[in-house]
Amino acid sequence: MTRFSELGLPPALSEAIAARGYEEAMPVQVAVLDEAYRDRDLLVSSQTGSGKTLAFGTLLARTLVPVPEPAKKVEEGGEPSAASAPKKAPAYKPAGRLPSGLVIAPTRELANQVRTELAWLFARAKIRVSAFTGGSDLREDLKKLHTGVDIVVGTPGRLVDLLSRGALQLEAVQTAVLDEADEMLDMGFHEDLQTLLGAATTRTRTHMFSATLPRPILALAANYQKHAVRLDARKLGEPADGSHEDIRHVAHLIAIGDRTAAVINVLRQNADQRAIVFGTTRDGVADLHRELVRQGFRAVVLSGDRLQAERNRALSALREGEAQVLVATNVAARGLDLPEVDLVVHADLPLNTEALTHRSGRTGRAGRKGTSVLIANLAERRKAERLLAGASVTYTWTAAPGAAEIASEGEKRLEAVLVAASEAGREPSANVLAVAESLGKHIKKDALIHLLLERELESVPKGEKLKPVDLKVVTRDAFRPTGPPPDREEFARDAVRFRINLGGDARAEAGWLLPLICRRGGVTRREIGAIRVVSAGFSEFEIAGPAASDFTLAASQTDPRAPHVRIERVQGFSGAPSSAQARRRPYEDRPRPYPPRNLDGPRPPGRSPHPAEARREDPRRPGPPRFAARPHDGHAPWQGKKALGKEPFGKKPFGKK
Repeated sequence: MTRFSELGLPPALSEAIAARGYEEAMPVQVAVLDEAYRDRDLLVSSQTGSGKTLAFGTLLARTLVPVPEPAKKVEEGGEPSAASAPKKAPAYKPAGRLPSGLVIAPTRELANQVRTELAWLFARAKIRVSAFTGGSDLREDLKKLHTGVDIVVGTPGRLVDLLSRGALQLEAVQTAVLDEADEMLDMGFHEDLQTLLGAATTRTRTHMFSATLPRPILALAANYQKHAVRLDARKLGEPADGSHEDIRHVAHLIAIGDRTAAVINVLRQNADQRAIVFGTTRDGVADLHRELVRQGFRAVVLSGDRLQAERNRALSALREGEAQVLVATNVAARGLDLPEVDLVVHADLPLNTEALTHRSGRTGRAGRKGTSVLIANLAERRKAERLLAGASVTYTWTAAPGAAEIASEGEKRLEAVLVAASEAGREPSANVLAVAESLGKHIKKDALIHLLLERELESVPKGEKLKPVDLKVVTRDAFRPTGPPPDREEFARDAVRFRINLGGDARAEAGWLLPLICRRGGVTRREIGAIRVVSAGFSEFEIAGPAASDFTLAASQTDPRAPHVRIERVQGFSGAPSSAQARRRPYEDRPRPYPPRNLDGPRPPGRSPHPAEARREDPRRPGPPRFAARPHDGHAPWQGKKALGKEPFGKKPFGKK
């Protein structure tokens, strides 16, 4: 391991780091200070909790805090001269209103955490660090900028607001840092980031830090970084597969409808641990929080719609031990200063692998061990397996702890408490001895013990009853398709047709229906056949036979991202041609509101001929099919109003009696 004293940091920073008790540097902190990257922009991918804040703090120091030049070596026997004496580091000159460093973070909590970390790091160097976030007092922000700030830390929305008011000027920024850049793009801050980075015209270096590097981040880096160096997990000395060695992953399979009960049992099983329970929607998080409070848990809630004061109180209660469970949306997956979280529970499945990584990263921080528990019902197991496989974590499907298991855990804890109290050797008080002597006159000793234990066990929290789940068919590779794609005719033979209530009125197309179908049913595109817009109100698609039953179960669940979308299985003929009848020509592939007709058969009486009926071979003229010379009967719509002196549908010409 590399020590901080070997990194060549300014004395003011070295003293601050030593005062905090830090001796050995993390891999990411060593990598960013490599002399080979001194004049290069960095695109850093490192796991959550790996010391990224201190890493980019040292990068900011390179332009803000000068390092004294080393003294020249004195020849043996000679006398030191004034030139050989160590030069004192030049005093830092504040930039007035113009900041020299800029740090952009996605959430208020992360921005405040970064400000706190940078404040103690630069305190001895007299560098002023201030945070500017949404929900704070705008007048105080303007006052800070007027007084002068050296490093600006803030959320994109508030920074752009201050920039538009003329209070924030970024012309003198020499180093810009984007912390959790992928999260900012997911939250829709792309235009704000462009505005802020574009305003820092004279910056010398731009660094992006994130736990993951999806394609949008790489595109943003290509526009605003010059000759950037990408430092990935392999180069930083972290596990190459992206896994976290200090986090144990557990996957519980439950029956549909047992989600809340399973969360309660998991928390009961880990009653002595500080936990974060993640949900997808604000309403779902609020409902789960109310249920946990009703069950006796010391729980607080955190979501994006809460006021800043409420969010601060919730985090403070968890840090100080007043609360033991934090129920939160994904806003808590980034930038919360909660280093002692022992358990993370995914009550709702995360939307993607990146969200799973960031959620799980809230535990196992700063060298501590942690557990990440993912809960999925039978309809979600395929999606859960893809998420876990994408995160490259080791897991095994298990049943969630049941009521009997929770009761057994409670009894063991009570036994441990009583044994520990007995071994402590404390003498009972006089009041206890008097009550025991009085009860001994009426109740035998053994009976008294049994009665007291029975009363004590009644106060032990009970677990929730769960429906049994068959785990035998659930394996990691059970639903992963292998080999070449199935043949089209073979696929159509066993395919099952489904209907979705999105059609022409919603401008539905196969291209954007495909990811929606995959997400709702937990399938891959290999298991999806033809997708067709049948009418203005619905579309139809095919699912491979082996996946149809699981897809039906998964699609029946309400999607929090699109609760109005309904998917149901189609019974019998629905009017759309099957995939075996579909042709390659785009025009002929369009669905028809009627079944295909036998063009060589007799035409039903009283019906207008279909235009395709004219494309038959004329027996009088050999050669390829062409339009036959047919007499006009006045019933075809393309013949005009007056055909052979008659109106359509047999009426007389207009004006004649």
